[in-house]
Order: sequence, then structure tokens, then C-alpha cells
Amino acid sequence: MNVQPAANKAFSRRGFLGLTAAAASVPLLAACGGGSASQGGGAGGSIKFWDMPWATPAYNDAAKKIAEGFSGANSKATYQIIQWNNFYQTFSSAIASKTGPAVSTGGGFQAFQFEEQGQIAYADKVIDKLKSNGMFDDFLPGVVEPFKTSKGYVAVPWQLDIRPLWYRKSLFEKAGVAVPTDWASLLEAGKKMKSLGAVGFATGSGAGNNIGNHLMIMMMINNGGGVFTKDGQLDVMNDRNVEAIEFMLELVSNGVIDPAAVSYTSDNLNAQWKDGKAAYGMLTLGVPERVGDTSGDLVVASPIAGPHGDKAALIFPNNIMMYTNTPSQEASEEFVVYYLGKLKELWQQKLMNALPVFKSITELPEFTADANNVKIVKEYVPIAKTFASQGTTLSADLAALDGGQALNQFTQTVLTGKTDAKSALTAFETGLKSVLKK
Repeated sequence: MNVQPAANKAFSRRGFLGLTAAAASVPLLAACGGGSASQGGGAGGSIKFWDMPWATPAYNDAAKKIAEGFSGANSKATYQIIQWNNFYQTFSSAIASKTGPAVSTGGGFQAFQFEEQGQIAYADKVIDKLKSNGMFDDFLPGVVEPFKTSKGYVAVPWQLDIRPLWYRKSLFEKAGVAVPTDWASLLEAGKKMKSLGAVGFATGSGAGNNIGNHLMIMMMINNGGGVFTKDGQLDVMNDRNVEAIEFMLELVSNGVIDPAAVSYTSDNLNAQWKDGKAAYGMLTLGVPERVGDTSGDLVVASPIAGPHGDKAALIFPNNIMMYTNTPSQEASEEFVVYYLGKLKELWQQKLMNALPVFKSITELPEFTADANNVKIVKEYVPIAKTFASQGTTLSADLAALDGGQALNQFTQTVLTGKTDAKSALTAFETGLKSVLKK
């Protein structure tokens, strides 16, 4: 999968761990010999910062300027862009040869995988510094906790990729129905949309499109379910999950979900939204810009309630991580604190297609100028949950869920409608058990 321009982003950057194939099934390179510690982390004592192409090239230009402006702990910083294509192999090879970065962004579960190899430097001292300088209190609620493990914080969040619900106002006006507030009204509105030749719940799970995968998990957690228990044990077959998938199958059988959705690529799905065929559905931040319709007809819907009153949204907290191979751990920590303090510049320049993790940035005029952004922060962030649900702690196991074949096969099975909920979930569970460590 190649990263697309910000206006046509197909999926979140947090989950690229899976792009190496099923991330947990790909043998990870061990940190084995080769080179000395002085070769990695940074040349001449400088902190080597590796970043990803999170948006347009203008983003990387701005991030490079910020990184190279660092001067702390008697150290400087260098900046290098790592492409998403085969990025995990790039990191693994460099870390194994001790030529990797001291600090980096990257895949959302990357830190947890490298932690298992003993390559991650815990960020507890960074957290302490953020508490002492007041920045910790500026974090949005719940964004830091997922990175805390029994040994310490494996990373620090810096941006959020969330999955809001969107709708086209003109189609609902034409149909004469209200925007859904719960599953029952979603089904009824969807049936009405079908009678108009529109799609009541747009999604897709074709090549390179993981929106359908995310939708399956979102509907589970929106019903109080989830793939894992609160303590991280596999819990696919719980009643709330069964109920959620039964509802998804009902949407499929009623034609509320497009019968062709199973094969829709990101371009297909974007086109459906742009062409006025999609009435309602879950997607990413910045849909109007992504699909090329900034007329104001595409707007964020409020979260819907499940049949038991539950509300939840799926979120992926992207993070900055530090590595044990560094010329100076103190300098690594100072750099992370410095970089987090400069993040507002990226949103002020409107270079980010993601939510910030700091409340103060969500209050910037450049951010609040977009009413959809404001609504997402107000209504979605407080109820947002990760792939770890029903728990909250992230782990390397989530890479297997997000990037492995089990979820994709499960999604495609449900979208074809040729199954029942328990059969589909049983196969999903079996697939996950083959790659999870628990």
C-alpha cells in the first residue's frame, strides 16, 4: 500500500504495521551484533529523528525545520524521512545493525513490537517533564494511558487518527428522513436511501482499503463489545459482538450496505462519496477534502447509540518513540519534549490531516475554522476507544489484529452476507488465535 496525498488518504497511518503482511506472523529481525552504539541514534552525538510522510511534502519540510531547530542536552538533531513502503523492514534492519534512529514516529503499534526486542527506551522521564512543565495537563483525556505498560510508557502520543460518521445533507433532505441517532434509525434511513438509489451505509474492503475492517471493530465497540477483554484476553465470541455482526448482516441483507462494497478500493469508496451516491458512513478525518467535495454538503454526524445505549468511536493514537540505541538518553528525552512543544506549528500551517493530542491546539483558530473538526473533538474524542477494547492498553498483539488476514477475511465474509454472525466470528477467532501470543 502506498501512502496517498492527504486529500485522498485511504486509511490511517497508525496501522501500517500490517503492511509487511500479517505483522505478527512476519519474523522480526533480532537485534544481532553489527556496528557499535556510536553508529546509531545519531552521528557525532546528534539525535537522529526518523519521521514518516504523514501528509503532503510541505508537512515534512515543516517537521524537518522543527527537528533541526532543537538544541538541548548539548545535542542537535537530524531529520530523515522513512517511506511507508516496507517501512517496518527499514526500521528492523537499521535497529538490528545499530544504525537506527534515536527517536521516531511510525506505525501505531511499532513501539510495542520493538519493546519486545528490548529496543525501546521507556518514556517515563518524558512524562515527568511534561507534568512539570504543564504540558501533561494539556493532553486530551485518555490519550496517554494506552501507552503505559507494566514496565513504563513505551511511547508518547502526538496525533490522533479517528473514524467519525459522515453524511450528505442533500440526500437526507431528499429522502425526508432524519440523520440516524441509533442502529434502528440507521436501518430505516438506509432502506429509504436504497429506494432512492443511494447507499445507506457506505464502506469497502477491497484491495488496500481497510475502512471495512475498521467498521466491523467500531460496530462491536459501539455495542459495548470488542475483540479483547479488559485485561487483554481474546474475547471475540461475546454476546455484544454477536449482536453487532447480526446487525451488520441485516444491513447487508436489506441492501443498506452496497453489495459491491466487499470489492471497493479506497478510490471506489471516495468516488461514491464524491458522486453523491453515499448517504452515510464511517470514514476518516477531512472527508470533504479527501473526496473532493468541499461544498458543505458532506458533514460529520453525531455518534450513534447501540441497542443498549452504548456509544463509542474507533481511534488510533499515533506516537513518538525512543530507542535504547542513542548517543544520549537525556538528549532523546529533551528532543521529544521540545518536539511536542512545537507541534502546534503544524496545525497552524494546516499541514495535518489528523487530530491533535493537545487541547490547546484544538482551540487554535486554524483548527476551529473547520466546524467538522470541532464536532469531532467535542463528540467523538470523549467516547473514543482503540483496537484494545474492551481494554485500554495497547500491545504488539494489536498489530496482528489490524494488519493480519483474519480481520480482512472476516470483514469480507460479513459484507458478502453469506454467513451467520456466530460462524463468521468463530472463523475470525480461529484466525486470530493462530497469530496472537496470548
